[in-house]
Amino acid sequence: MSTAVLTRRASTRKTTRTRRTATRPTAVEWSVWTTTARLVVTDPAVLPAARAFVEERLAAVDAAASRFRPDSEVVGASRASEAGVPVRVSALLADLVAVALDAAERTGGAVDPTLGGLLAQLGYDDDLDAVRARPTRAPATRPVGEAPVPVRPVRATASADPAALPRPSAAWRHVVVLPDSTPGGGALLWLPAGVLLDLGATAKARTADLCAAAVVERFGGGALVSLGGDVATAGREPDGGWQVDVQDGDGEPRSRLALGGVRGVATSSTLHRRWTTAHGPAHHVLDPATGLPADPVWRTASVVAPSCAEANALSTAALVLGALAPAWLQRQGATARLVGDDGDVVLVGPWPSEETSAQASWQTSVQTSALVAAEGEPR
Repeated sequence: MSTAVLTRRASTRKTTRTRRTATRPTAVEWSVWTTTARLVVTDPAVLPAARAFVEERLAAVDAAASRFRPDSEVVGASRASEAGVPVRVSALLADLVAVALDAAERTGGAVDPTLGGLLAQLGYDDDLDAVRARPTRAPATRPVGEAPVPVRPVRATASADPAALPRPSAAWRHVVVLPDSTPGGGALLWLPAGVLLDLGATAKARTADLCAAAVVERFGGGALVSLGGDVATAGREPDGGWQVDVQDGDGEPRSRLALGGVRGVATSSTLHRRWTTAHGPAHHVLDPATGLPADPVWRTASVVAPSCAEANALSTAALVLGALAPAWLQRQGATARLVGDDGDVVLVGPWPSEETSAQASWQTSVQTSALVAAEGEPR
């Protein structure tokens, strides 16, 4: 999916005493986590230092949360779970896990961070480029620290309560994070035996939130951080707000948003994070009720929320809930846009009408996927 970030034309406004010239934001982008990172700042002078600042934080998240790195903290925690013992983790990973558990609670388990083993069994056990390049795409063997998970297929009905849908194990309810009493001192993390965390649905979004806020705290002004479809803003917005185009590739319906203040936008998609297995095509958004890729009722789900992490939890849950999503999102008070498998667009809450007109003299495109662990997650 491609999200275009725009700002309105730099303008001058005359008064009887002064002339005010708007600052023109400046952007830079680079590849990370098999997706594109984009940083936009309102003060061009700080851009090089701000980029280095963000890259340091992305590297720290990768070391903490990647299920593809044998030296990462989440893989170490999975190994420790086999012995039934907790492991001390960094304050960063503790925060990412806490956000993931909050998302699971908020969505009634539709967004489940304990499905890393199931994704690996489906073949998604490495960077997506490496997965797609394999000559044989049979389901992967059980990764280190991962126990088989029983799966009982369940089909939701239009009248079902999402929170009441049965889950294979709801292992996320047994994940425990005990923060250290010392500020910045990390935490103890307990995982159920054999669980491998997959923080893709929330970690990238949370990282966008943290990076945008940290850039503003360090350098002032305003900042927008986009990580593969997860967009977070902080600080002072440009005149007219941050102009964000939401469009999941050429030929797909387009919508434009104007964001102000601290906000988040997330788009989850079943279109792009796909690969082929011995049993057919697969995508990265799993339905915890079946252990299999969610039925593609929606091509994409986009949500605007006070934080990118919250937006991502709701957009991911929408893909999992399928036909139940519009009513569920409405009950959450969400502002959302769903694009159906047939191309029809469903709007929830005060999302602007399609093709909202806006003129801009400055525009850049951001390649986005949708999720985190599956749409360009910490590797």
